[in-house]
Amino acid sequence: MEPIGILKEGQIFDLQTAEALNLSGDEIKADNSPESLEILRHSCAHLMAQAIKELYPDAKFFVGPVVKEGFYYDFKTEEKISEEDLPKIEKKMKELANAKLPIERYEASREEIQAKFANDELKQAVLSNITDDTLTLYKQGEFEDLCRGPHVPNTRMIRSFKLTRVAGAYLGGDEENEMITRIYGIAFFDKKELHDYVRMLEEAKKRDHRKLGTELELFTFSEDIGAGLPLWLPNGAKLRSKLEHLLYKAHRIRGYEPVRGPEMLKADMWKISGHYDNYKENMYFTEIDEQEYGIKPMNCVGHIQIFRNDLVSYKDLPLKLFEYGVVHRHEMSGAMHGLFRVREFTQDDAHIFCTKDQIKDVIIEVLEFVDSLMKLFDFKYEMEVSTKPKKAIGDDAFWEATTKGIMDALDSENLPYGIDEGGGAFYGPKIDIKITDAIGRKWQCGTVQVDMNLPSRFNIEYVNDKGEKEQPVMIHRAILGSFERFVGILTEHCAGEFPFVIAPTQVIFVPIADTHVEYAKSLQKELLYNEIDSKIFDMNESLNKRIRMAEKQRVPMIIVVGDEEVANETVALRDRRNREQSNMSKNEFINMLNEIKSGSKI
Repeated sequence: MEPIGILKEGQIFDLQTAEALNLSGDEIKADNSPESLEILRHSCAHLMAQAIKELYPDAKFFVGPVVKEGFYYDFKTEEKISEEDLPKIEKKMKELANAKLPIERYEASREEIQAKFANDELKQAVLSNITDDTLTLYKQGEFEDLCRGPHVPNTRMIRSFKLTRVAGAYLGGDEENEMITRIYGIAFFDKKELHDYVRMLEEAKKRDHRKLGTELELFTFSEDIGAGLPLWLPNGAKLRSKLEHLLYKAHRIRGYEPVRGPEMLKADMWKISGHYDNYKENMYFTEIDEQEYGIKPMNCVGHIQIFRNDLVSYKDLPLKLFEYGVVHRHEMSGAMHGLFRVREFTQDDAHIFCTKDQIKDVIIEVLEFVDSLMKLFDFKYEMEVSTKPKKAIGDDAFWEATTKGIMDALDSENLPYGIDEGGGAFYGPKIDIKITDAIGRKWQCGTVQVDMNLPSRFNIEYVNDKGEKEQPVMIHRAILGSFERFVGILTEHCAGEFPFVIAPTQVIFVPIADTHVEYAKSLQKELLYNEIDSKIFDMNESLNKRIRMAEKQRVPMIIVVGDEEVANETVALRDRRNREQSNMSKNEFINMLNEIKSGSKI
């Protein structure tokens, strides 16, 4: 494999930049390593922009970065670009790749570039964010763009790519700016990798939680209500309620105490916490009696006030408070996506107040909780330790000590983890839980954050074993992250085939004739006493059609009720998932369902 760049002190440089700056480092080859794919995908973004420019000569370009899901380019043109145009752009990209155009880097002064792009307002917007006097451009054929790189040496290396979707994006991510066009794409050096990725995308479309949410009548959105504000329909509310009850019991068994904080607090509280200075752009504010209030984006401040409501002894620690806390965060219109990104959501939030000596044991116990939940829903997961971000409160000594404490806890249990440099919360380092779904996609869900800043800012204390007042450590913890996002992920993970314990409808009764409906209703009532939801399909359709309709609902169990079942108080069970049919007494059936429920413990 030929070299395409070097890696030096964590930075990626292409060969031309390395030569210009006289750099040496670890060689990056044209394989599918993260470093090589970053170079390839950035080059593919430029190839796409070149193809767009040839097809739409009036096109102007903003930025085209590599992102987690591949790459994108933001641009604008007088023509409306839709998904139907992607094959045409791909075809032009292949032509340009086959032309084997050299990709050349050169430098120019700010004045030269400003003059060169004098009539391009998007390029001027890019320039306004750069302070360097000498800038770099990359050129291939007739196309050139302001860019730091890195790039492959020649378009011949860009072979296996796919444009995945078209979206709208606010210029520079600012809702006050104009909406321009964004096209996403993916690229690999290996054709099989691309094939597997495209197949995964096709499977993802079938599992899209927005599509399944409509089909299974779980949730909906209404422009009349407002963007990013989900409406839970009866099926979705039942699913969510079961998930909440399952977690409630798991929390109580582990010694957590339920609490409830208000959804709106005086702005002074957010000023003390640091949210006002560090998170204000994500919050909503209002005024009551000439006093500014902030709608909570997090539950931590309320829990701090609950902690300080009473004198806490060291014997009470660790003190674990949990809440299904409704929070609101300002998300840009273009960023919202079904249940994955909304403006109102509910966190399975907890705050654990402990001593410094208890941090390690608390973290290990939380991770056991995480593990049991992930196993219940058949998720594989990995962990990352996220370190100090650019925008942070607290001194370096605090960050070093707390980050080390987290790593020591993980190391002591031989738990593997990665490092996300700069990915911590503004008030402390954290462990992020990243789950992998059934088709191999990774999702950020739970988090464990160690915080000494907020206890200090709010001056909360407990009485230690010497009778002196001491500041506790506060550990922020969410396992699902939010019910909305987790339900969306779980819906796609199991393609709407929810585990029995949380399925909105766990059983569907299909009476053969009207004379069997009364028995079905009596069974339905008994199941409700056992907290099991069911429906009766007694609509005016043929038996086979009603069974097919029931199967489309993806329920775990279907019960056919006829003369024999009524006479003998039995059920004819069709287990749709195992493709099995069996007969059993009514009591055996109910006991079996309760056993399945009791086996689904966290």
